[in-house]
Amino acid sequence: MITDQQTCMTAVRSRDARFDGWFVTGVRTTGIYCRPSCPATPPKARNITFYPSAAAAQAHGFRACKRCRPDASPGSPEWNARADLVARAMRLIADGVVDREGIDGLSRRLGYSTRQIERQVRAELGASPLALARAQRAQTARVLIETTTLPLTQVAHAAGFGSIRSFNDTVRAVFAMAPRQLRSHSRVAVEQVQTRSAWHHLPLRLPYRRPLRFDNLFGHLVATAVPGVEEWRQDTYRRTLRLPHGPAVVALRPEDGYVAARVWLHDLADLPVAISRCRWLLDLDADPQAIDAHLSADPVLGPLVAAAPGRRVPRTVDGAELALRLVIGQQISTRAARTHAARLVAAHGERIDDPDGGLTAVFPDAAAVAGASDGTLAMPQSRRLTLRGLATALADGNIDVSASADWTSARQDLLALPGIGPWTVEGVAMRAFGDPDAFPATDLGVRQAMARLGLPDQGRAAQDASSPWRPWRAYAVQHLWASGPHEINQLPEQARSHG
Repeated sequence: MITDQQTCMTAVRSRDARFDGWFVTGVRTTGIYCRPSCPATPPKARNITFYPSAAAAQAHGFRACKRCRPDASPGSPEWNARADLVARAMRLIADGVVDREGIDGLSRRLGYSTRQIERQVRAELGASPLALARAQRAQTARVLIETTTLPLTQVAHAAGFGSIRSFNDTVRAVFAMAPRQLRSHSRVAVEQVQTRSAWHHLPLRLPYRRPLRFDNLFGHLVATAVPGVEEWRQDTYRRTLRLPHGPAVVALRPEDGYVAARVWLHDLADLPVAISRCRWLLDLDADPQAIDAHLSADPVLGPLVAAAPGRRVPRTVDGAELALRLVIGQQISTRAARTHAARLVAAHGERIDDPDGGLTAVFPDAAAVAGASDGTLAMPQSRRLTLRGLATALADGNIDVSASADWTSARQDLLALPGIGPWTVEGVAMRAFGDPDAFPATDLGVRQAMARLGLPDQGRAAQDASSPWRPWRAYAVQHLWASGPHEINQLPEQARSHG
């Protein structure tokens, strides 16, 4: 995190939005904390304390600025670029693990004692895991209070609060208003939360750092979409999700400065998790200017970056699903992989009644894939054995392919499975782990692009040629893929420019 006085003060004085999410500014004379780009007149340096997180500012008694809404800024891009304990803990906190399982659950998932986790997280972020989870609950509550007509008791439940009293106390402490006051003061357009049968429908906005090049981001998701699980309709990507309290459907559409999201949930308590997974899927917390600046310094890659800044890495809402789909797609075309995956979904997917029509199921979990019949898995026996072996390992908990996985050990565990090689492992690392330096050197599209650019495209020479792109090789891969005519690089319909 950035907390050195000179850098932070320069960002505040220039109202530099690139630093939003990296730190917050606590103003001691007002008791308010702001994002670096706050439009208000910058306070005097002697009255400022910089904090590495909103939770840290809240823990020191500061309230969120009503003008710049620092709690609504994109998340820190630092957690996307790291694989250490603190980064893994932050990704689990964002996914709601502390709210569902407590600090003990966080400890079990990370394999460290609660004391170690508390100490390292507090040292770096200035707040405990519980305080960070509380700050996340407060932000979710604010969004629902200000943008929906949900009864406040349901807002408290959806935001993850255990009681109405805790909800009221937190909202007052963080925003200096009771929930009812916050709603009455809102100048945001409020929408009625629609309930269709068992579904709750909520509209949301997901902010991102500009620029955002969305053709390859959404194009990749659409080109590889599994029928029944995903679809592209009216410039919107829709898909089903498996969340802790039941299935969900999300619809994501890029707009100027944000992604418009519509979420259908069976249980409102799944809202924070749905938001987190959608942000992860679209890589919305990335810092595109820092990434592009690094890649632009390479004379070969520089022109590609200049032509299309702001590329993101298309990720996943479910690491296990992605890993299984990558094995299904080994050594076959994108279209063939979709056909095989659709057959598996039709036979073993969890059926849903899409409230907006079009989608039919949630992708089957690992246990269902492990028990799938040979007729469902109509593929060569060697790949069928590989798929079952991976599914069994995932179902038994022997391999972690979630966003919070230890990148080194998870790679080793995957490579130890028969039939899984570097192409599959690096695909999982890039899109499930979120490793920004993952590099599938054996991928055909990558090799063809490197050859077109006059670079070595095989073996150690290809790895050496990619070294100048570290630690952002996963983003370099997006530019390499986009240099070719493959359908993953473009949307199926003419779309507008955003970002």
